[in-house]
Amino acid sequence: MLDPKLLRTDIENTAAELAKRGYTLDTAQLIALEEQRKAIQMNTQDLQNQRNTRSKSIGQAKARGEDIQPLLAEVSKLGDELEAAKEEQTQVLAKIDLIASAIPNLIHESVPAGASEDDNVEIKRWGTPRVFDFEVKDHVDVATALGKGLDFESGAKLAGTRFAVMRGQIAKLHRALAQFMLDVHSEEHGYQEMYVPYLVNHDSLYGTGQLPKFGEDLFHTELNNKKLSLIPTAEVPLTNLVRDEIIEEQDLPIKMCAHTPCFRSEAGSYGRDIRGLIRQHQFDKVEMVQVVKPEDSFQALEDLTGHAEKILEKLELPYRTVVLCTGDIGFSATKTFDIEVWLPAQNTYREISSCSNMGDFQARRMQARYRSSETNKPELVHTLNGSGLAVGRTLVAVIENYQQADGSINVPTVLQPYMKGCTNINV
Repeated sequence: MLDPKLLRTDIENTAAELAKRGYTLDTAQLIALEEQRKAIQMNTQDLQNQRNTRSKSIGQAKARGEDIQPLLAEVSKLGDELEAAKEEQTQVLAKIDLIASAIPNLIHESVPAGASEDDNVEIKRWGTPRVFDFEVKDHVDVATALGKGLDFESGAKLAGTRFAVMRGQIAKLHRALAQFMLDVHSEEHGYQEMYVPYLVNHDSLYGTGQLPKFGEDLFHTELNNKKLSLIPTAEVPLTNLVRDEIIEEQDLPIKMCAHTPCFRSEAGSYGRDIRGLIRQHQFDKVEMVQVVKPEDSFQALEDLTGHAEKILEKLELPYRTVVLCTGDIGFSATKTFDIEVWLPAQNTYREISSCSNMGDFQARRMQARYRSSETNKPELVHTLNGSGLAVGRTLVAVIENYQQADGSINVPTVLQPYMKGCTNINV
């Protein structure tokens, strides 16, 4: 959430900054609501003062032996008017908060201008795509032929479209990838491995920005009037661990990672990537989250992105890194790097990780703060998150890049210890 001061005292400049990302701020509506809020606040204060004055008069009149019933009636009337004014103020504030909660983050000045993903700027390319001397197959055909290692028909039977069943060595390869990623991040990159709930409350989803704007993208549950939602990413439970907390400065940065399933309705994406594992309702991901001091957040973004890149380098998978333009950046982010892995069957790079600095946007929603050594007062932290990596998409990349002419799949060297020494999947 943006600093409310920006909407009260600098709304035109704020609107201009938001326009860079294609968001139109209804300044007239917010200005009108703010004027209404001020008027109600002044009226509330006036009524409060009048009631206090009349209340004091009651005691004085009583001491003089005067009839206090008219004063009691006046105080009661003022009390009713005051309660009505407070209720009106609450309603106006709720309208302002609802509008504010749907306003995206401001974009950092270093983000390139652009209207869509076509305007994202490549900043790095690593590795050389393999040249095949046979006809390349996509991951679905390769893995399906290996003992139905990928089985979308069974997934549809059990849950519907965009679900999959994995079998045998393909399931083991999927598990190996997740374990490998966790080991690298926890043992080499300094993240604390975490295990978190897969169901979260709506306060948590509000804190990281999924609610109220993106509710249709989630899977929701309700039991005994208790509403919970399946996590779209481990970013939600990990980041919300600092919600309503004041962290000691010496305890920053906080670096956490977790392997979880992720659940997304993929609302609005019908017809896109309907084949294979690229866009599923359920998929696994290893997520990295950092909580840092404000002055450290952009270096932390560089570091976090490098941690995700390192996974691909160890797997020897070619990739490129792009900085998202103003028209493609996510709701809560102030700056984002996407890492795209080479998929030979599609002859292109596809997103496998998105690493974002949220600034204080999520922290303000969550009231996540640290005690500054300079001011000795609570200050908002900055939060960051990134995929390290999406396990299913990494599996796709391994299957396609390591496929062999005989239909088997070579196992990347770094994964062989996780596969009990297996070097080639051929059944």
